[in-house]
Amino acid sequence: MLVEICANSYQSALNAQQAGADRIELCSELAVGGVTPSYGLIKKVTSHLTIPTHVLIRPRSGDFCYSPTEFDIMKHDIELCKYFKCKGIVSGVLHRNGTLDMERTKELVALARPMSFTFHRAFDWVKNPMETAKSLDKLNVERILTSGQELNAVKGMELLKKLNQIYKGIIIPASGINVNNIDEFKNGSFQEIHLSASEFTLTENHVKVPLNSQKHFDETKQSFSSQSLIKQIILNIHA
Repeated sequence: MLVEICANSYQSALNAQQAGADRIELCSELAVGGVTPSYGLIKKVTSHLTIPTHVLIRPRSGDFCYSPTEFDIMKHDIELCKYFKCKGIVSGVLHRNGTLDMERTKELVALARPMSFTFHRAFDWVKNPMETAKSLDKLNVERILTSGQELNAVKGMELLKKLNQIYKGIIIPASGINVNNIDEFKNGSFQEIHLSASEFTLTENHVKVPLNSQKHFDETKQSFSSQSLIKQIILNIHA
């Protein structure tokens, strides 16, 4: 069974390679489900490590419904991954009604070639996972990364097994997989698994003022800088 490590830094990628992992999914900001890593991180990993690297293409946190500008950014990021000879892309697009955006996902799949394409955990938000899996089959998507639409892959095992039976590509169980429950996936006929294997150490600097903002972790809301608020502040400054 192939082991893919969700690596959020160069150190995580290096640890994955040295520990004998088969592949990494390179991303940033695990706290929000991951976003596209920086140019510098992609370059460093692909230039200095040999572990096969798939890159998450997700321009922001929140939902998976993207504006034309955001979609254009995603395409530029895929081209960058091609330049650095990454092995695969992890991405996908949904409609606001919770269905697969076939047209734009198909465009990303085509653009990514010859890199492989994994449909990411936006899959866990779709209304009809079985039909969505069939649609992704038609797009020749190699893999679906999913927790089985539950908080973790153990709870989602029933759906994961059903998907594994009908999907022509590879179903990759993800979320909450660890040394204590790995046997449940070894016995489930899964070809690959995805985990971060995270451990935590204290930061070197004393945290005097927390920089985390709870309001930005609410996935039911999308944050952006408001034109009207910016104008009000500028007017007040010059008043």
